[in-house]
Amino acid sequence: MKFENMQFKIMSYSNVKLWLLGVVIMLSSFVANAQVKSAIDSTSIKIGEQITYHIQVETDSTQLVVFPEGQTFSPLEMIESYEVDTLRNKDKFNLIKKYGLTQFDSGHYTIPRQKIIIGEKTFFTDSLKVEVNNVLIDTTKQGLYDIKPLIQVKKPVSNWWKYLLLVLFIIALVAFALYWFIWRKKPLTEAEEIALLPPYDRAKLALKKLDESQYLQNSEMKSYYSELTFIIRRYLEEKVYDRALESTTDELITRLNLLKDANKIELSKDDIKNLESILKRADLVKFAKSAVDVELAKLDRETIDVEIDHVKEALPEPTEEEKLQDAQYLAELERKSKRKKVIITVAISLFLLLATLTGFSIKYGFGYVKDTIIGHASKELLEGEWVISDYGVPPVTISTPKVLRRMTPELPEELAQQMDVTQFSYGSLIDRFNIVVTTTKLKNAGENKIDIKQSIDYNLKMIESAGGQNILTKSEKFSTPNGAEGLKVFGTLDLPVPNSDKLQKGNYVILGFTSGNVIQQIILSWKLDDMYADKIVERILNSVELKKSES
Repeated sequence: MKFENMQFKIMSYSNVKLWLLGVVIMLSSFVANAQVKSAIDSTSIKIGEQITYHIQVETDSTQLVVFPEGQTFSPLEMIESYEVDTLRNKDKFNLIKKYGLTQFDSGHYTIPRQKIIIGEKTFFTDSLKVEVNNVLIDTTKQGLYDIKPLIQVKKPVSNWWKYLLLVLFIIALVAFALYWFIWRKKPLTEAEEIALLPPYDRAKLALKKLDESQYLQNSEMKSYYSELTFIIRRYLEEKVYDRALESTTDELITRLNLLKDANKIELSKDDIKNLESILKRADLVKFAKSAVDVELAKLDRETIDVEIDHVKEALPEPTEEEKLQDAQYLAELERKSKRKKVIITVAISLFLLLATLTGFSIKYGFGYVKDTIIGHASKELLEGEWVISDYGVPPVTISTPKVLRRMTPELPEELAQQMDVTQFSYGSLIDRFNIVVTTTKLKNAGENKIDIKQSIDYNLKMIESAGGQNILTKSEKFSTPNGAEGLKVFGTLDLPVPNSDKLQKGNYVILGFTSGNVIQQIILSWKLDDMYADKIVERILNSVELKKSES
C-alpha cells in the first residue's frame, strides 16, 4: 500500500512537471506572440473616411524593428504613414506605428496580415475586417433632379507659350549682348579720335598738349625734348620717310637731303639745317644731360611748329591714284573689321548653342535632346495630353496618350451567337505603338468558370495571324490599383515592317480579367528599345482600373 502511494506520488509529481513545462512553453509562446499587436480604431466607416491602423511592438533596445511600408494594406489604400512613437517600459521599449487607411468603394474588406521583422525573426499581425458603408442621402430633405445634359468642355490651355516666351527672351538677350559689345558703334575715346586725325592736325594737336604740360615749369628738359622730337619724327615718318622714328639724327638728315636733291620734297637747306640743329640739341639733352635754357627750348618748339608747316607745303599734292588707293585701303579696313565681327558673332553663337546642347545632354541624355530637336513619335505621345476614359461595359478605366476608337471586330457567325465583343484601339501591330481594349460577354457561360489563359492564348494566335512571329511568353499575376486581380502575359516578338518583308523586334503585354460571364483584356505592343514607349506602357498599366458590372 505504501509502495502504491509512493508510486502515485511519483506519477503525480511527473504530471506536475509536465504540466508546468507545458505552461512554460505556452507562456513563452504567448510572450513571443505578444511582442506584436495590431488594432484599428473603427471596424465600420463611410466611403472615403479614414481609419487608423495601429501596430505595437515590445522589444529591447538591441533589436532592429522593420515596419511594413508601401501599399501592403490592399484592398484598403494607405494615405499616410505616421512617425513611430517610442515609450520606455523598464528595460523594454514599446514602439507604436500608425497608418491612415481608407477605401472609396463600399463593401466588406479584410486588411491582410502585416509582416514585421524584429531582429532576425519575422512576425505577422492578425487580419482585420472592415465594413465600408455608402453615404446615405435623405431624399426627403434634398430633392432629386434630372441628369444635366452634356456640355462642351474647353480644352485646357497649354503652357507652351510660356516656354516660347522664355526662349525668345533668351535669344533677344543674347542678340542684344552681341549688338552692344560687338556691332554697336561705340563712342571713340580721346586717343582714338586723335588717331583718326590727319598727320598734320595730329602733330599740331600734340604741340598744343606739349604746351599744356608742366615739363618746362619743372625743368624736365629731357622729357620735353623727347616729346618734341617724337612729334616731328612721327610726322616725317607718316609723310616723308617711313623710318624717321628709328633712324639716328644723321641718318634722318642725310635722307632729307637726298629727297631734296631728288626733287621729291621741296624743303630748303635752312629748313633741313633747323631740324638738324634741334635734333642734335635734343640728343645732347637726352643722352649727355646737357643743360638748355627754357627760352631756347620754347624757341625750338616754335621752330618745330614752323617746320611742320614747311614740310606740309613742300609735299606734292596726292595724285588721283594715291587718293583711290587710300580709299581702297580704308574700305579694306572696314571689310576686315566687319568680317572680324561676323566671325566673333558666329563663334559666340555656336559656343552658346553647343554649351546649351551639352548641358541638356548631361542632364537629360543626348538621345532625349536629339529627339526633342528632330522629333520622335513615341516621345510626342508620352509628353502629349493624355486622356482618361472608360471603355466597354462593365467599364475599363484607362489613361492613354490618345482616345481609343471603337472598332467592330468581324466574328464568325458561330462565335457571334455565343458572345458580344466591344473593342477600342489605337494604332495597329505594324505601327510604333498599339493598344487594344476588348470586353467580351459570353451569352451561355452558365456556371462554368472562364479560363482566362485560354482566352489570352487565342489573342496570341490572332497576333500571330496578323504577322507577329517568334512570340516568347511569360506570365504573372496582375493587380490593378483598385484591387482587381487578373493575369499578365508578356514577352517579346518579331513585328512586321510596313511595306517590307523584314521583321523588327518588339515587346507586348496582355492583361486579362474575368468576372462572371465577362472577359476584359488590354493588349499593348511596341518596338523594342523604345524608352519612350516603355514609359508609355508603364503609365498605362499603372492607370488600369476595373469597375464591377451592375448586372
